[in-house]
Formats: sequence, C-alpha cells, structure tokens
Amino acid sequence: MSGLTILVADDEPLARRRLIRQLKKLDWVGRVEESADVAQTLRQLRAIGPDILLLDIQMPGGSGFDVLQQMERDLPAIVFVTAFDHYALRAFEVNAVDYLTKPIDAERFAVALERARVAAVSCDRADRLAELQEVIASLKRELNGRSRQDAELWVKVRDEHLRIAEDEIIRLQAERDYVRIHVAGASYLLHETLTALGQRLACDAFIRIHRSTIVRRSALVRLRPAPFAAWIAVLVDGTECRVGRTYASSVRTLLCKR
Repeated sequence: MSGLTILVADDEPLARRRLIRQLKKLDWVGRVEESADVAQTLRQLRAIGPDILLLDIQMPGGSGFDVLQQMERDLPAIVFVTAFDHYALRAFEVNAVDYLTKPIDAERFAVALERARVAAVSCDRADRLAELQEVIASLKRELNGRSRQDAELWVKVRDEHLRIAEDEIIRLQAERDYVRIHVAGASYLLHETLTALGQRLACDAFIRIHRSTIVRRSALVRLRPAPFAAWIAVLVDGTECRVGRTYASSVRTLLCKR
C-alpha cells in the first residue's frame, strides 16, 4: 500500500475511530494502525515504524511523554491529540510537530496533519525548527485566550441546569453512554464518555483509578489491599472503589509524592 503509515494512540475507542475516519479522507495516507495504552503503543512503534504518530497524553500505563522517553531512536513526526491544553509547551519540548485539543476542528486537523506530512518526508531540520517555533507562538496565543469556563460541568436536573464546581466532585463513574457525577449527598447523570469528561477537568486535581472510575485526588483517604494483589481506594464519603491493574502504578506514584 502506498502512502505514509500513521499510528493512532488513544485509550478511547470512539476517539480512535473519529481520528481514523478523518485520516481516511487524506489521499496521501496509506496504512493506519491503532493502540490503546502505553505498552501497546511502544510495541506498535517498534514493529511498524510509522511515519506519523497521533498521540494522546493520558493513557493506561503512563503518558504519551512516557512513550517518547522509552523510544530509543527513529521517532516519527508527532502530533499530540488531547484535551489537556496545559501540557502543550512540554509537548513541544519533545519536538512535537503540532498539538490538537479535543474536540477537534476538521480544518485544524487537516493543517496539523499537513505539517506532520511535511515533517515526515523532509530532511531539512532548519525548516522543521522554524515551523515548530511558529506553532509554539500560535499555541501560546490560543492558550492565553482560553477561559477556565471550558472545565465547568453543567447537568440537567428536571427542567433546570445545575452547575457543579470541580472541587465538589468526589468521583466520576461510567454508566454505559453516561457518566454519573458523585458529589456529597447526591449524584447526577451526564451524557458523555468518562474519558472525554475527565479530560475537561484539571488533571492535577483528579486521577483515574479504573477504566470506569475517576476520583478527585483530595477525596482519596485510604488505600487497602485486596485479594490477588489488588487495591481498594476508600474515598472521603466512605465509598470503596477497586483500583484497576493498569492504573495501580499511577496511584502508587501519587502516594509517593505525598
């Protein structure tokens, strides 16, 4: 198959499908592969050697930055695709070609992929550096103009809409196509995926402990061992949540920092 090879690394299946759908509209794209966590992404990178990597930042088993740190050489052209805009400058420190924030605009996606295509086929490092500096300047302007209102959560309760402050949230629980938002003494359903909703919140205030559970860090009061080397997280409201195996290391890292 002719064309460039692209690897889409994102833990959310719906997000991967959307990106792949957009990629198939580009006539210069050849092979497209996908991965859902850090370990699988590393295996795919080493096995297929893609020309371009579309990389989420928060994934099971670590982060997009962990992926790059474990790659010894021959990195592809990198485009970060994530809702965490405050990671942007660090993304460019590892020579990302561009940085897309979710939800992704189709025209912005096309621009980012064209930059990645040029970077993948170009041997002129000076041109690539100049392009990178231009993207950084543009991104800084974009981030400075953003409002924290993007992270506000509004839920419909009967005929009204209720605003939930981030510091009121105890945990987020996936329920099929919805997320149940738990606060003290109440819970509310929101029609959104857990990953998408979690990415709208300040990542330094929340931690994912299971594929179906995100908790506020300050609401985590105790961890106790469970059978088969598992852990149970006890929250401030007395709720007990199982810690998934792929998220156990990040939870332990959090404890070490305290």
